[in-house]
Amino acid sequence: MIYGVQTPRRRDAQRNRQAILEAASDLMTGRRDAVGMPEIARRAGIGQATLYRHFPDRYALTSGVIAFQVERLEACVDANRHQPAAFRPLLGAVLSSQVAMRPLVHLARRLEPAVQGRYLRQIVGLLAGPLQRAQEQGFVRRDLVPADLLLFFGMVEGVAEGMITDGAAERGGAVEHAAKAIELALDGLAPTP
Repeated sequence: MIYGVQTPRRRDAQRNRQAILEAASDLMTGRRDAVGMPEIARRAGIGQATLYRHFPDRYALTSGVIAFQVERLEACVDANRHQPAAFRPLLGAVLSSQVAMRPLVHLARRLEPAVQGRYLRQIVGLLAGPLQRAQEQGFVRRDLVPADLLLFFGMVEGVAEGMITDGAAERGGAVEHAAKAIELALDGLAPTP
């Protein structure tokens, strides 16, 4: 920082940060409950010191990965802004990510409540426009409000976490049950006759 003005990151630093976020996102989509920082550094093709320069601890990395996923969602919403029928698959993809990225979800629960709330508000805010456009075109029931999306997240989370922690099914079975829950939840979006 020079005289209070933040200087842009060097290109190699930007590349490293992007590689870290992509590697962490890939590794947090899996069957394991935890992902180690050394493994993320290895997958990103950088040293651990570089990883820790960008993200001093796992909570900073968690926040970075969530922000990265929110940016991806924003790009997807933007790409589909003129396709109101895309809301259902878009919400389905968000819910499926919630199930697939269990290590990230577990780490996100350890973030400060204000930080968790900020990310949830961002996600709901991004989905609010597509929800409204889908409703206006008759693809989604009209009585839903953006805050109702939190109910979808909560239902899917309950199924995903409950099936895994209760030992009622192995991880693969839990994912299947969560996929069925997502399908049922999305069916609830249909406009009422």
